[in-house]
Amino acid sequence: MKNSTTADSSRKVYAEGLRDGLPIALGYFAVAFSLGIAAKNIGLTAFQGFLVSFLNNASAGEYAGFTIIAADGAYWEIALITLVANARYLLMSCALSQKLSPDLSIGRRLLIGFDVTDELFGLAVSRKGCLHPFYYYGAMTMAIPGWSLGTALGVIAGNILPARIVSALSVALYGMFIAVIIPPARKNKIVAGLVVVSFGLSFAFSRLPYVSELSEGMRTVILTAVIAGAAAVLFPVKDENTEVQNDS
Repeated sequence: MKNSTTADSSRKVYAEGLRDGLPIALGYFAVAFSLGIAAKNIGLTAFQGFLVSFLNNASAGEYAGFTIIAADGAYWEIALITLVANARYLLMSCALSQKLSPDLSIGRRLLIGFDVTDELFGLAVSRKGCLHPFYYYGAMTMAIPGWSLGTALGVIAGNILPARIVSALSVALYGMFIAVIIPPARKNKIVAGLVVVSFGLSFAFSRLPYVSELSEGMRTVILTAVIAGAAAVLFPVKDENTEVQNDS
């Protein structure tokens, strides 16, 4: 009787995850479609685009990887830039682990860790009390196909549509990144300054002697690590709880 009640509860929570994950899946599909155009431009097939997005559900990480593939970068460069671009998910995973029951098995923890994204993390931390793993599984069930199918269809569309339209759609991905950086840059002068510095250094690295001779992938890795590291040291984000304690 107890097992039946537990199963019914898991199904109910799973259905809630499916419901809450649907809007995320639709958003992922739209963004991944543009990513699929980028995948097509570097020669990936629809299946390869699907597989990349299925295994790496992260727009910045995938685009960084595509950039290095386009530049004929080495495997280790792709691995390194993907690690750097997705490093924030390590912190999110640590925070998310605090929402899980101590009795949750390592297998279920690994399954949750397979798809930690900004949006799914937001859903998870907004739930009161311990996070039921089946709620997260439900959200993942919607989010992963939305992302991977969107990428695959983007590749297919890139192979069918005229070259001019494909070129126009390729700009959509840059528009997405601009939409990501502009709002925080308008709110925070430090972020705005770092964005300008990033653009400036990226241009300088492509022109300066010795540095410009490095592969584009290596330059991306160096700039990402240096700028992010310098920002963390020079402009650390203050913990709100620490501020409250100091004020009291």
